[in-house]
Amino acid sequence: MITDPLYSFVFRALLTEESLDKTTRLKKSRFGNDEFIKLNETLGINELDEDMVLKAKKMAVVYTAICAFENTVRDFVSKKLLENKGENWWKICVYEKIRKKAESRKEEESKIRWHTPRGETIIYYTEFGDLLSIIRSPENWPFFEPHINNIEWADQIIKILERSRNVIMHSGELVEQDIQRIGMFIRDWINQVG
Repeated sequence: MITDPLYSFVFRALLTEESLDKTTRLKKSRFGNDEFIKLNETLGINELDEDMVLKAKKMAVVYTAICAFENTVRDFVSKKLLENKGENWWKICVYEKIRKKAESRKEEESKIRWHTPRGETIIYYTEFGDLLSIIRSPENWPFFEPHINNIEWADQIIKILERSRNVIMHSGELVEQDIQRIGMFIRDWINQVG
């Protein structure tokens, strides 16, 4: 019998992996061409005005970037505060007004059980601009300053992206200059914050 602890660990991991593969383990979702075609058919997109669909598809790509960025900021805020203040960070670090608004949204959405909730944790019920208020709070800023360095810089990025997000969310169309600005701000944030 082999008694090497490393061998034992690796062997157990391989057996676990094999067992999980035989079950209905959740796999990361992929969105390929087949899923795209099926979704188009389900939604009746082919029956809509072609020009309107093309404009909407362009804005969908822009929205994808903004949505992913917004949730990246949410995760950044959550991780930094959890890391520095512990499990109770929501009650300790978030202004009561923001907490009540988010908790009220979550409670209201919980009444509509047939619909998917907006997020896994309470921070997904905050508005984009609320994230900036949480970051800039005098008690929280020391945790974010090493990453962001300048609160006015972060303020500008979040406010501009929130404005662009709202245009798209209300079926508007951004011009190329706005789209380029969004890309520049997202890249700047990633280069600065990570």
